[in-house]
Amino acid sequence: MGNLVLPLNSSPLLSSGDLAGGTPHLSPRGIFVTGTDTGVGKTLISCALLHAYAAAGYSTVGMKPVAAGCESVRDGLRCEDVELLRHASTVQAPLDLVNPYAFAPPVAPHIAATEAGTTIELARIRQAYLALTALAGKVVVEGVGGFRVPLNEHADAADLAQLLDLPMVLVVGMRLGCLSHAMLTVEAIGARGLTLAGWVANRIDPEMASFDANVAALQQRIAAPLLGVVAYEAQPDAIRTAQAMLAPFCGEL
Repeated sequence: MGNLVLPLNSSPLLSSGDLAGGTPHLSPRGIFVTGTDTGVGKTLISCALLHAYAAAGYSTVGMKPVAAGCESVRDGLRCEDVELLRHASTVQAPLDLVNPYAFAPPVAPHIAATEAGTTIELARIRQAYLALTALAGKVVVEGVGGFRVPLNEHADAADLAQLLDLPMVLVVGMRLGCLSHAMLTVEAIGARGLTLAGWVANRIDPEMASFDANVAALQQRIAAPLLGVVAYEAQPDAIRTAQAMLAPFCGEL
């Protein structure tokens, strides 16, 4: 996780078409936050986006379509990430819209669903997303795991992103090996015809060697704006992250 250090770019979020001088393709309703892996800070950045949108005057709601590793409580299953998203939202939407699928085992979603005797249906997630767009001006959808994590026997998170057809924000977990993971994810997003609106460098390994050089290497290779760099911190703060990094961009997202 981490806390923002500084914004590195004050220009609007751009699609690959913008960078080539084309017409922007930005959703007026939502954004999809994906990551290079699980545990890279998607929830932090999703919450920061919610706060930044709210500061820009939008009503907001967060969505986590699929959550695994949930805690069993009196009235069902509770996911910490979902609770953080709800706390950061200005609209308190029904839980079954915010989090259509929740599972207790901390395993890949399709395995958790199988163990629970159910199947994750992308159509149901899309219906929940559309219902949320009727409740709030901006919907921030937090993906599960990495971009290609399986959701059922045939579909994965990339299929979900493609179905929702939202601009993407990529959270890169800065640690050894992240360069290949980031570039493969960028390539996969492009292959699905999706817009990479921007990316965030989140330092999840405080001991990562040559950190600045790694960020520079990604900046050189990713044709989308670097929204900011997040320094490692044991107790990250989404509001400060939003104020320092994402607020200047949210008018264009």
